Formats: sequence, structure tokens, C-alpha cells
Amino acid sequence: MPKMKTKKAAAKRFKVTASGKIKHGVAGKRHRLISHNAKYIRQQRGTEVLSKADEQIVKRYMPYDR
Repeated sequence: MPKMKTKKAAAKRFKVTASGKIKHGVAGKRHRLISHNAKYIRQQRGTEVLSKADEQIVKRYMPYDR
């Protein structure tokens, strides 16, 4: 039986926490930041945890909990 392949794009963008949740970087921080106010930029810092529905999709992409 061959090994299952991990979707490499997903492996680069998501990390699994110790409790099994999926962390991801927030969107909207690459360019066009002048048009956003300071509150928006501040709130987009760091990482967030995916919702349960999206978590199931991403876990299928990463079969070995990478």
C-alpha cells in the first residue's frame, strides 16, 4: 500500500496545536495597509484558530497531523 501524500501547500500554511486544533496566519497583512486603519492592522497580528468546519477540510489535506 503506498503512503498517502500530504498537500504541501496546506502543510506550509497550517500548523496543528498540541490539542489538535489548526492554527493559521491571518489574511490581509501583505499589501494595501495604508487604506486600513490602525485598529484593523492591530487586530490582524499573530495567528488564529480555524473553525471546526474548516478544520475538517485541512486535516484531510494533512493526513499525518503535520
